Order: sequence, then C-alpha cells, then structure tokens
Amino acid sequence: MSRKTSVRHFEENLSELETIVAQLESNQLSLEEALKAFEKGVKLSQDCQSVLTQAEQKVQILLETNEGERLENFDPEPEQ
Repeated sequence: MSRKTSVRHFEENLSELETIVAQLESNQLSLEEALKAFEKGVKLSQDCQSVLTQAEQKVQILLETNEGERLENFDPEPEQ
C-alpha cells in the first residue's frame, strides 16, 4: 500500500470510527446494532493503530547522524 493510500485509508477509517462512537454515544442503537458497531469500531481502531505504528517505525528509521544511522524513539508531544 502506498503512503498516500495508507494515509487516505487511515483518515477514512478514523472518520468512520468517529461516526461509530457518536452512534454508540447516542444510545439510539439496538443492542444488536450496538454490538455490530462496536465490533467494527474495534477493527477500525486496530487498523488505525497499525498505520500509526508503521509511521512511528519509519520515523525511527529515517533519523540519521553523521556517524551513520541511529534509531531514536519517536517522542510525540505530551497531551495537555
């Protein structure tokens, strides 16, 4: 999967996940519908996490120094 395709799928999956969360929070789904939505949400969440993990690994690989390659952990800014 190309980088652009991966990003597009990530964004689409994240948007769909947000929609599912809103549906679940609305309390307007039957139990069966809520379970199906939850199951789909878990799958989408796992897919998004996989893309983020791959991106983090690429950041680690791309960091270089004058002495050669050096892996560093990606340190995202802490949430406030």
